[in-house]
Amino acid sequence: MKVVIFQLSLFGINTYLVYDPATLYCAVIDPGMIEEREEKAISDYISKNNLKLTNIINTHLHIDHIAGNHYLQLKYNVPVSAHLLDEPLGNRIQQQAAMFGMKEQIPNVEITEYLKAGDIVKIGKGSLKVIPVPGHSQGSIALYDEKDGFVIVGDALFKGSIGRTDLPGGNYEQLIASIRNNLFTLPDNTVVYSGHGLPTTIGEEKQTNPFLQ
Repeated sequence: MKVVIFQLSLFGINTYLVYDPATLYCAVIDPGMIEEREEKAISDYISKNNLKLTNIINTHLHIDHIAGNHYLQLKYNVPVSAHLLDEPLGNRIQQQAAMFGMKEQIPNVEITEYLKAGDIVKIGKGSLKVIPVPGHSQGSIALYDEKDGFVIVGDALFKGSIGRTDLPGGNYEQLIASIRNNLFTLPDNTVVYSGHGLPTTIGEEKQTNPFLQ
């Protein structure tokens, strides 16, 4: 499958559009659009490339990763998939907004499809395997495309860093264990797409990430 990256203004969030070139089915992962121009950028890309949106997937339910959920749900009438353990975060979006001094009115997240370890999310002829990576939040997941050699990890792992663990649901020891046991077991050449910052690879982070040496 192909991966398109949208770098958005809300905390520098990376929103990913993943699509299957054979069928033109696509999913949007962690829609962080908060401005009209950002919503338009994604919907225009879908329209101009004749894509069909079938899934909204959230790696976790912190506010920067869900701000655009409502827009896509209304426009495309598609389900929202996330892990059950992050549902409490999804029910407290306004509290999250207040924590960061945000005045925007962003609706709570209503998960319509619960994802768990080992689930396979089909996108046309492509597939993403759900890998649990709790620690940044209790319901954090990664999405692994074995065939095309990439994994979308949300805020679990970054180039040279790891996710915060001082937010509700965070646990440092748990996050380190998740990375070592569930991500570092992937092939070294697997491309890592993070929720913020530049892509990296599993091999590079094994060798150089200071939190994991």
